[in-house]
Amino acid sequence: MFDDWKLIESSIAQQYGIRVRKEIKNLTWGELSSYIEGINSDTPLGQIIAIRSENDREKLKSFTTEQKRIRNEYRSKMVKNKPISDEEFKKQLEGMKQAFIAMAGGTAKRK
Repeated sequence: MFDDWKLIESSIAQQYGIRVRKEIKNLTWGELSSYIEGINSDTPLGQIIAIRSENDREKLKSFTTEQKRIRNEYRSKMVKNKPISDEEFKKQLEGMKQAFIAMAGGTAKRK
């Protein structure tokens, strides 16, 4: 999520017309996570996800050099990064949530 934040921001702006950096004080964590979850395939993030997840050999043959680079970089990164546990994933999400709350002028919980 951190690596794709710029894609997330631009996708939310394109799809919903919301400039996250300007609206962060007005967005709840629930709203922001719903926007992220609802990002469609016509957005910058949706297009990158489609490239990263493509496995059809015929479609891969028609990929541009840039699309191949994007897919290969992602796949290499996934091989290097071991999967995290559900508990660690929830912990990381909670950390992001608290960071957003703090950016919006709220008080983040200390753990």
